[in-house]
Order: sequence, then structure tokens, then C-alpha cells
Amino acid sequence: MTSLPRLTRRTAAALAAMLPLALASTAAPAQDIKERTFKVAQQNPKGHPLVTGAEKFAELVAAKSGGKLKVNLFPGGTLGSDAASVSALQGGTIEIVVLNSGILASQVKEFAVYDFPFMFATPQEADAVVDGPFGQGLHAKLADKGIVGLAYWELGFRNLTNNRRAIHKVDDIAGLKLRVIPNAINVDWVKALGANPTPLAFPELYAALEQRAIDGQENPLSVILANKFYEVQKFLTLTNHQYNPQSVIFSKKVWDTLSADERKILQDAAVEAGRFQRQVSRDAAAGQLAELKKLGMTVTELPPAEMAKLRELMKPVIDKHSESVGVETVKALQAEIAKVRR
Repeated sequence: MTSLPRLTRRTAAALAAMLPLALASTAAPAQDIKERTFKVAQQNPKGHPLVTGAEKFAELVAAKSGGKLKVNLFPGGTLGSDAASVSALQGGTIEIVVLNSGILASQVKEFAVYDFPFMFATPQEADAVVDGPFGQGLHAKLADKGIVGLAYWELGFRNLTNNRRAIHKVDDIAGLKLRVIPNAINVDWVKALGANPTPLAFPELYAALEQRAIDGQENPLSVILANKFYEVQKFLTLTNHQYNPQSVIFSKKVWDTLSADERKILQDAAVEAGRFQRQVSRDAAAGQLAELKKLGMTVTELPPAEMAKLRELMKPVIDKHSESVGVETVKALQAEIAKVRR
């Protein structure tokens, strides 16, 4: 049996000196991360699935950065309306805003396509569109406006509430004064139903309903419940007339000061939190309807013939706004939905 050669003291010392260098060469490179704090502005109150998503985002950013990057949440419109928050984001005084993607039409006109009535039939169709080339392409257009699109989350399908009467047919909507998101397509579809649209920033909505300045509004069940609209609205009609993706956007002014490692952490966390947030939102939907009934809301659904009538009344609105948004943009979105349906 051959014995192993014995190490001389000099050889052993040389190997010992080389060991830290060998370990350093195989270790992951140090990340370029500074101590930073970011603010997130959003309209819904704590407890809403979108705020739960933001809490997950903050948790992920902290974990991925070893606690160096901190995210502070400002839910419930405490930093102002969506329009004010976007302006502050462009100026660099707010770093992150979570808002309805359609609101960004004031920056890039093509975003209005996300407000088209009856565009998506299921959340899965929406996921395929916004997570694919179409949605990413729209987010990329925001860079020229001082905005970086990080990810899409969801608000969900919108339904109608009012405090005057139960809605059993489309004609029952006529004459109601309804709050809408302040943009042209929402004004036009409410007009198409013979109702009176009232554009209003979200933080002003509860007070307007309470004071009877308006008759009703339309939002997903999660928003109706979390914002306690059941206290000032008696009737809920399940129309699912719009699906709202949410854009998580970042100030380009601040983004341009970040390292590649910091940007990757924020981007990855936003996408990962988005998957979590969507699931939370969808899991909660059935319970939200039951809770609203329990809280005293009278719930109605339009029969199939009336839903068909509702869709027909929306078609001229879609045709009109397809021209302003861009026919090619609308066709591209419809082509993506068609792929999913096949």
C-alpha cells in the first residue's frame, strides 16, 4: 500500500493562504444595494386584496435585499387621488403607485383599451394579455412619460350599485346618476345606458354617496366591501361589465438612480407579489358576495336576454373608442384573447 506524501510546513501554509481566495471565487458576487425607503400610494384601504398584495411586495423586497430596501405603504388614498399620485411619481416624490391600468390613458392613450366593456370573459384571459407581449409593450410605452411599469395585479370585474332601485333590466339603469372613473370611455358607456355619468376621484366617492350627490357607482365586490359602500348603497347588480387590471408603476426619476441589483429586486418582487395578490383576490370573491348580502344589500342579476342587450348598447362605445385608442391596438388585444380561447 502506497502512503500519501506528507505536506511540508511551507506547502501547508501556502494552501491555507489560498483557501480564502478559492472560497471567494465560488461565492456569489456581493449585491450593489444601498439603504433606501420607497413609498407606495394606492386608493383602497387596508384589508383589500390590493393592499394585501402591497404588503407581500414590501415583505419580498425586504427579504430579497437583506432588509436594506424598505417599502412603506400609504393605502386609502392618503397621498391623494390617482391623478395626483401619478404626478408626484413623475416628479420623484412618490416612488410607487398601484392603480387601474386604464387611468394611464391620460399618459399613453392605448391604455384606455383596458377600460373597454366586456373585453375579458375570465381573469385567465386578462392574465394572458397583460403578462404577455401586449401588456408588457404598453408598460414599455410609459418610459417616455417618466414612468416604469413593473407588473400587473388585479382589481377584478366591476358591478353596479345604487341607492334608488333594484336593477332587473337594462332600462332600470336609465336616469341614475353614477360616479365613473374620470375618463372618456367610462363617461360614454354610462351615457349609452341612459344614465348620467359623474366623473369623480375615488377618495371623494363615499362622501358623495352618503350625501346623495350621486345615486350609485360601479366597482368590484372587493372594493364595495372594503370601502363599506354597503352603508350608503342598498342595491347591487352583478353585471361584470368591465375587468380592471392594475398597474404597479415606479418613478423613472428614482429608477434611474438605482443599481441593476436594486432594480431586479423590485421587478421580481412586483411580479411575485402579483401572482400572490391575484390568487388572494380570486379566492375572496365568493365570500365577498355572501358578506354583502349579509350586510343588507339586495342583489340582482340580469337575465341572459338583458345581458345581451347590455352588450349591444356597449358596442357603439367600443367602436368609437377603438378609433381614438387605435384600431391596431384593439385588434392586437383581441388576437391575444382569441389565442387563449382556442
